[in-house]
Amino acid sequence: MSMIRDLRAAVRPSLRKSNAPYNSYDTTRDPSASSAVVDCAVYRDGRRLTADGCRTPHEAMLRVREEGGFAWIGLHEPTEEEFAGIAREFGLHPLAVEDAVHAHQRPKLERYDDTLFTVFKTIHYVEHAELTATSEVVETGEVMCFTGRDFVITVRHGGQGSLRALRHRLQDDPELLAKGPSAVLHSIADHVVDGYIAVASSVQDDIDEVEIDVFSTPAKGGPRGADAGRIYQLKREVLEFKRAVSPLLRPMQLLSERPMRLIDPDIQKYFRDVADHLARVQEEVIGFDELLNSILQANLAQATVTQNEDMRKITSWAAIVAVPTMICGVYGMNFEHMPELRWTYGYPMVMGVIGVVCFSIHRTLKRNGWL
Repeated sequence: MSMIRDLRAAVRPSLRKSNAPYNSYDTTRDPSASSAVVDCAVYRDGRRLTADGCRTPHEAMLRVREEGGFAWIGLHEPTEEEFAGIAREFGLHPLAVEDAVHAHQRPKLERYDDTLFTVFKTIHYVEHAELTATSEVVETGEVMCFTGRDFVITVRHGGQGSLRALRHRLQDDPELLAKGPSAVLHSIADHVVDGYIAVASSVQDDIDEVEIDVFSTPAKGGPRGADAGRIYQLKREVLEFKRAVSPLLRPMQLLSERPMRLIDPDIQKYFRDVADHLARVQEEVIGFDELLNSILQANLAQATVTQNEDMRKITSWAAIVAVPTMICGVYGMNFEHMPELRWTYGYPMVMGVIGVVCFSIHRTLKRNGWL
């Protein structure tokens, strides 16, 4: 909270036009520490002005004011000290700065004065040889994007979701990049949603594998159906996927439908395509969740049926064993006057009766499917 108060006191329109040297607002950063700035460049008419980029965000903004165009600054997991100077230079709102530094935000779109703050959840599919009850299926990261009239600042969290390849693709398309910061915002959104589509396809394969295991005929003596722990773990991973996709649909609809000063009208049309793809992914993820519910219920039902079958077999054999137990219990009471006790063929007769009765019971239960 102290950082927010400091930033609120520092963020004024006059600072946007300040020509103070860069280290005048970055004195808190240790010069020996690695910078969070991944790339810093100025673009004009869709082309990068220098191949090696600008050394500092302050230098980039000076060049923008002098030569026009816009600056694109990429950051990776900046600290409060590293981001404080950039926030002052570009007049970023303290609340958005706090979200960008601490991460763990839900996808959203917020407007602060002349800046749009957009949060994207990136999804990466984790390859695994076999799905287990502890397998990690999806790994999430975050990309925050500050979009202004003459700048774009991207803040990335997590080991996945690098924007380097995206930047190179945009630089190879000067006509699109000439549309300004809104073109970069669209490309990031499109890049993230394309990642969702790829992950959804891989998750579908995992669900198909589990579904086959549940409904396949088990080997003799083997377990029936898939382990419920695997299904539950996959359901948790799908839920994490859903948390990344569903909240982003409304921001994409706003960018595609509501006119905004910071969004080029020609670029706004492309957001409709992104919103459409995102809606399709959302439907797939919701379908995944419902399908896993059905698979889990089917697995539990199969376990219940298996238990019932086992109980019927146990009960059937108990009924068969009860016949000799009862007869032997009667003749074990040691009475002197018992039927056929002194007869020579008494013992074979009793054993024969036991055998016939047990066979009859076994045949009846076998015919009724209990054995």
